[in-house]
Amino acid sequence: MYARSTTIRGNPQSMDAGIDFVRDELMPAVRGMDGCVGLSLLADRDSGMCIVTTSWRDREAMQASAEGVRPMRDRAVEVFGGGYEVQEWEVSAMHRRHEAHHGACARVTWIRGEPDGMERAIDAFRMSVMPRLDDLAGFCSVSLMTHPAEGMAVSAVTYDSREDMVENRESARALRDDFATRMGLAVTDVREFDLVLAHLRVPETA
Repeated sequence: MYARSTTIRGNPQSMDAGIDFVRDELMPAVRGMDGCVGLSLLADRDSGMCIVTTSWRDREAMQASAEGVRPMRDRAVEVFGGGYEVQEWEVSAMHRRHEAHHGACARVTWIRGEPDGMERAIDAFRMSVMPRLDDLAGFCSVSLMTHPAEGMAVSAVTYDSREDMVENRESARALRDDFATRMGLAVTDVREFDLVLAHLRVPETA
C-alpha cells in the first residue's frame, strides 16, 4: 500500500473554504481514480497548516494518478492559500483500535535516519512502539509511512479527542524519544492536528 501526502501551509482564514473544497470536490474526484483507496485531511486551524493524504493500491496506481491529481491539488493550494510540499510514501504499518469519530485529533511526527537502518527501525516500531501506544487512554489508531531510500518516515497517532491527545503528550514524548535514541533517528518535527476527514481506508497491518 502506498500514499501521497500534500502538506499545505495556508492562510488560517481560508481553512473552512479549503476544507469544503477537499471534502466536496477533491475527495470524490480522487476516490474515483483507478487504484485509489481513500483520503484523509489533517488541519491545524491556528497555523493554517494542513495535510491531505491519498492512499493507493500500489506504487503503479499512485504514479499513474500524478497528472490527474495535479490540477485539483493546485486548486486546493489556491483555496487554502500558501505554499505546499508533496511526498510519496510506502505504508509500512497501520493499526486501529477502532475507527475515528468526530472530534478525533492526531499527533504527527517526522523522522530521519540512515537509509540502511530503515528496515530495522520499521520492525522496532511495530514490535515495541505500537503495543505501548495501544495502552494509552483515548488511543484510536497509528500509522507509519516511510521513504526508505531517503531515510524518511512519518507517524500519525490518532486520539479520540484533543483532551486525550493533550493528556498523553508526556507519555508520547517519552516513547518517541526512547525509540529515536535506540534507533539512532532524528525527530525533525512534531505537530498536532484535527482529523477533519478520516477516509484513508488503509488495511490493518499489525
